Amino acid sequence: MFRGKMSTKEVDEQMLNVQNKNSSYFVEWIPNNVKSSVCDIPPTGLKMASTFVGNSTSIQEMFRRVSEQFTAMFRRKAFLHWYT
Repeated sequence: MFRGKMSTKEVDEQMLNVQNKNSSYFVEWIPNNVKSSVCDIPPTGLKMASTFVGNSTSIQEMFRRVSEQFTAMFRRKAFLHWYT
């Protein structure tokens, strides 16, 4: 959601840039997975503003990090004595 004086073409170009830059976080099997809207009336006290709500696969980074940490600890047999 974009608020303020801006063209829809500019919004579409910027959203395409974001999607291309972060393509690993967007699944290809959902076509047109980015939606945008423009409201010409800016919020009080600002010239323009935007809000982004996303549902992406960016959590994969957190799972990857936890998996790597688990693997490193498991190799050292850390904390296994608590469970065996």
